[in-house]
Amino acid sequence: MSAPGDPVDEYSARVLDVVDAIPPGQVMSYGDIAEYLGAGGPRQVGRVLAAYGGGVAWWRVIHADGTPPPGHETAALAHYLAEGTPLRSARPPVRVDMRRARWAGQ
Repeated sequence: MSAPGDPVDEYSARVLDVVDAIPPGQVMSYGDIAEYLGAGGPRQVGRVLAAYGGGVAWWRVIHADGTPPPGHETAALAHYLAEGTPLRSARPPVRVDMRRARWAGQ
């Protein structure tokens, strides 16, 4: 885990750049981001967001089953509703409609 003020490594910067590029109302899974970058995997992407994700639209990165990060469902749902993100369920468990909301990248 990184400490506040630690420099962001190149992989983390690339992950954060992809998250910044996801349009409002759309999402990518952790694995989608790793595949898009051609490096790392879902867990590595998750670690980057756990360490540095507070400054990006973290709610746009979700599990492949359409669920937001555990413990952040309420905050994520507020963002999904505000952005018009297609949902399969707005009740617990909150679930994004991956078929309609998945962003394939630039």
